[in-house]
Amino acid sequence: MIRVVVDSLTKRRLPEAELDALVRRVLGVPLAEHVELTEGMFNTAYRLTAADGRVTVLKVAPPSDVPLLTYERDLMRTEALAFELMAAHGLPVPEVLLHEDGLLLMTALAGEPWSAARPGLSDAEHGALRRELGVIVRDLHRITGDVFGYVQGPNAPTWREAFTKMVDAVLADADRFGVELPDVRPAFAARAHLLDEVAEPVLVHFDLWEANIFLADSRGGGLRIEGIIDPERALFGDPLAEIATVALFAELDDDFAAGYGTDAFTESERTRIALYRAYLCLVMIVEGVPRGYTGDEREAHVRFFRERLAEYLEL
Repeated sequence: MIRVVVDSLTKRRLPEAELDALVRRVLGVPLAEHVELTEGMFNTAYRLTAADGRVTVLKVAPPSDVPLLTYERDLMRTEALAFELMAAHGLPVPEVLLHEDGLLLMTALAGEPWSAARPGLSDAEHGALRRELGVIVRDLHRITGDVFGYVQGPNAPTWREAFTKMVDAVLADADRFGVELPDVRPAFAARAHLLDEVAEPVLVHFDLWEANIFLADSRGGGLRIEGIIDPERALFGDPLAEIATVALFAELDDDFAAGYGTDAFTESERTRIALYRAYLCLVMIVEGVPRGYTGDEREAHVRFFRERLAEYLEL
């Protein structure tokens, strides 16, 4: 996702003594060094180096009294569950060492985000990684759930009902935070019948852009996907919702499609993808208010998302 590089009101920082106590409790040794990771825009994250050299990453959920979007409540529980399910199916993710009281401690990945490595990749290297990602996402979508929507809610027995609740929730959030939006309900309602084509709730990461994918050297040379992070927005629903972030504001590339095992989308499928992109635009427009984002960069991003929203819904 496009991010605004400012601090967020959702960040909850911990003193060094508390970080040290956590490392001692989980790893059995003192904390040697801690560095706050500033790339994320919702949780606070630390890179913790223990006295014995082990490196972990700690995510800290927002304070309980900070206003959030409806779906953002208890996101860490969703993230921990997604990591558990993905690990159980052999997908490349960090190992969760602790999940309790708004804290998520996991092993650190050794590589670097794809977004940082991208300028140094050749087209051939990038294409090979996109094919590898397609295979990983294909396997991810073999994980199924018992309900459609977010684990923490909104959710429902059918995808149409769940997705409609998700849209209604972010529109209610917009009203709550005083964000003016165009009347999008008719556009969503006119296309809602297409959601009935989705019969099985599959696990969707729903934030699978390059900053959330780590690359590392492979044994045979070149780079491989080392791990996927930040599945906090994960939900159970239409696998096509994944396209909204693996092909960010663009057509799906042939390399990913080859790895995933898809050829082309029907008109109905393209419309569903547009709905999911429109929903994410709504989230991006609204979330900046409770997080306290301001400035020219934020305003430019909001204009961008509003333009894309109108494009996806043909407003």
